[in-house]
Parts: sequence; structure tokens; C-alpha cells
Amino acid sequence: MPVLFISHGDCEKHVMLDHHPESPARLRAIHDAVQAREWGHSLVAVEAREIDDRCFGQVHPSEYVARLAALDPGEGIVRVDADTSLNRYSLRAARLAAGAAIQGVDAVMDDRAERAFCAVRPPGHHAESALPMGFCLFNNIALAAERALALGAERVAIFDFDVHHGNGTVEIFLERPEVMVCSSFQYPFYPGRFDDVSRDHIVLTPLDAGTSGAAFRAAIERDWLPAIERHRPDLILVSAGFDAHREDPLGGLALEDEDYLWVSQLLVDAAQRHCSGKLVSALEGGYHLDALARSTVAHLDALSA
Repeated sequence: MPVLFISHGDCEKHVMLDHHPESPARLRAIHDAVQAREWGHSLVAVEAREIDDRCFGQVHPSEYVARLAALDPGEGIVRVDADTSLNRYSLRAARLAAGAAIQGVDAVMDDRAERAFCAVRPPGHHAESALPMGFCLFNNIALAAERALALGAERVAIFDFDVHHGNGTVEIFLERPEVMVCSSFQYPFYPGRFDDVSRDHIVLTPLDAGTSGAAFRAAIERDWLPAIERHRPDLILVSAGFDAHREDPLGGLALEDEDYLWVSQLLVDAAQRHCSGKLVSALEGGYHLDALARSTVAHLDALSA
């Protein structure tokens, strides 16, 4: 079965302040790199659809969705927080990003694809149930997990290897042990929320600034492999942030392209052992365009192997 590459051109219309690192150029770099490769039938491009409001479910209350809609500026730009803002296309892009994650789950759970990668923006893992922050409006990967549970999955595992902690995902599933959240991140670092919680189904892997690939791999094997065996997920979801790369301007970790290939292969292997290969991945961070493009291709190499 193919790997789906789910995206939409309207995700590039979301623009924040001038020179903002979370820019449309990120998706263009990924698309250019993917199109430069010969994938044969292993990768199939699919256009994302907007999320249905009913899918916000237990992740984002209707009052929160309405509050974001009320911020739509029509013209110009409106700030949501110090790092996050909206233009007239931002909510459409956010709804497409969330919808893509749900599409991926639908296809994988229905055996129409084995795996899926959502090349979308804005990212999502900092968005808490009722708080947009850190470039994020809706928590795409949390919405994907909720969809999987609604479709009959009993246990879902989320793995987040962004340089920043996935605080929103942890907050949303803090008291829901059917969803395990494993997050590796530079510490101490932004956002400084929900990075010291203690729950059996929340697996935190803080990393010192300067951590390189060998230490990252050892920490992931130490923390994530036993967690996977313990949880035995019916579906694996990935918050794929590539800003822990050595070349990234926003982070202080020192991963290389090969480390993203390695961690992606580890998660694909886990999916093969526990859930018939079912895995859905969604783009989070990554702000050095060349490193982002190369790392995404490495990720897709693992997913399509």
C-alpha cells in the first residue's frame, strides 16, 4: 500500500509577521525536495480537506473554535500571542492542517494506505485545548488521535521529536491513559509548560542544549522502546518536528539528517510490530529550509520503505 503525502496549496497562504520563521517557504522547500525525487508508486499525493467541526470533539471546545473564528482579521494581521498571528487565510490553513491529519487516520484505519505524512502548516503541538500559542492554532496530532479512538482504536501512541516540547498534546491527554505521549525536547527551553508532569502514559525525554545524534538515539532507545512495548498501540502518530537539526536557527540541539532517518525507522518498525504498520505523521517545526527539506525526505524514506 502507498504512503499518502497530504497537503494543500492554501496552507501557504497563511502568513504571519514579516520575516517570521514559520513561513510559506517551509512548505515550498518540502514540496520541491519531494518532487525532485523519484518515488514510483510508493508515495501518493492527496489534497487535504478542511476539518469537519464535529471532529473537534474532546480536543478543542466549541467556545475555543468560535473564539479563534472571531479573531479572523479580514484584512491585515492580528496577533494571537507574541509569536503567533493570523491573516485572512490563517484559519482556512489551520482547518486544512487539522483535516489532513484526520484524513491520514481515516485512510490508514480503513486500510486504504499503510502510512501518511501531512505536509501542512500551521503546526499544532503547542496548541492546548483552549490556548493557541507557539505558531499553533489547532492541535493537529491530538485531533488525529481523537479520530482514531472514535474509529475504534483502543490505544494510540504519539511520538514527538521536535526541539520544543509538545505541551499542548500533553495537556490534552494528561488524564487520558489510552493515549500515550512521548516527547523529546531541548530542556530548559520554550514553552516551559507541562514539561515536568508525572504520568505512566506521559514519557518525557528532556535533552541538554548541544545534544548530538548519539546521545539522542540512546535517550530514545532508553525511554521510547520500553514505552512502546508497554502500551502496545493500535496506531502510531508522529509530531515530526525537524528543528532539533544542527543547522536550525531556533533550536540548540545537534541532530543530523541521518538521525531523523533513524528515529523514523524506529517508529516504522514499532508500527510493524504492534499495529500492522499503521502510522500517521504531521509536520511540526523546522526552520532552516535546506535542513527541513532534507530531513523530511529522510523521514519519508523511512515511511515508504
